[in-house]
Amino acid sequence: MISMDIAHHRLHNQRIAGEPFEKPEEAVNWLVAVQAQDYPAAQWALGLRSRDARDSDIEKAFTDGIILRTHVMRPTWHFVMPADIRWLLALTAPRVNALNAHYYRKLELDDALLARSGDLIAKALQGGKQLTRTELGAMLGQAGIDTQDNLRLTYIVMHAELAGIICSGARRGKQFTYALLDERAPGARTLERDEALAELTLRYFTGHAPATLKDYVWWSGLATADAKAGLEMVKSQLIEEVVDGQTYWLAESAPFVRDPSPTAYLLPNFDEYSVGYADRSALYDTSLAETPTLHANIVLGNTILMNGQIVGAWKRTFSKGSVVISAQTFTKLTEAESQAFATAAHRYGAFLGMPVILS
Repeated sequence: MISMDIAHHRLHNQRIAGEPFEKPEEAVNWLVAVQAQDYPAAQWALGLRSRDARDSDIEKAFTDGIILRTHVMRPTWHFVMPADIRWLLALTAPRVNALNAHYYRKLELDDALLARSGDLIAKALQGGKQLTRTELGAMLGQAGIDTQDNLRLTYIVMHAELAGIICSGARRGKQFTYALLDERAPGARTLERDEALAELTLRYFTGHAPATLKDYVWWSGLATADAKAGLEMVKSQLIEEVVDGQTYWLAESAPFVRDPSPTAYLLPNFDEYSVGYADRSALYDTSLAETPTLHANIVLGNTILMNGQIVGAWKRTFSKGSVVISAQTFTKLTEAESQAFATAAHRYGAFLGMPVILS
């Protein structure tokens, strides 16, 4: 297995290429957690992996609570499944809270205040109520908890998410709301810590493979010792391959057929194809790393994939009922590559239900 094969294996394991999922929630379930601080981008991440999905399909799944959004693993939002949310939080929230500890101290959020805030939030949301963060802040303020500092309110609400008190509710227009986790995911599973560690490890190396232990540590936010322990628990169910001195782990799967060359995909920012690994060198020509056209953050932005490799960036704007898509590539695309890019752009337009203008 060479570097290009790593990229193509990941394309297929993540279901960007090959057989797509029938429903967007299947993609969340397969990947365990999908980074989602940029909500429209995360919608497209699911649409990219689902057959004929539109953004309205993901919105409906989110509204109905089929997909949830909360802070889990690294201190950012992720889409997760209701069945997984409790055991994921139990496993990873202590690490996120440890990362947040500096801000808790700086913002004078001690354990007693955070516990009282959580109790007040839970009471305010009982009975199926869904409130925005601003509304929660006003409620806390009336109870004598200072939430004038927006950052303070942010960390109070995040702590309530990490404590398993709240998670996402339905959107109200473009505003996000919060709901009680108990009411939003009454069937959430609980697992013993070792069971949770084994499950997260196996599902990561199944859905994101091929990947290294270092990749898993980065993605999960777990301590290296815990990640190693998880890998030890499940490695009998995985295949080990060494490439250029690096050990990769993957689940056994049927051989796949590569996309015709060239095939292009438009990845959203923070897509699991790029953010899911500590080492992203398999995703682009490493010789470009020293050129001004490739900076550190482009890999995590809206990227254009051509044959599994990042060849540039794309952006969208809206004009008179159309989506305008433009590209900035490291090198000039061939005619065939330009056509592949156009095909990928029109697929994104179909996801939005809008005509596409290429610029």
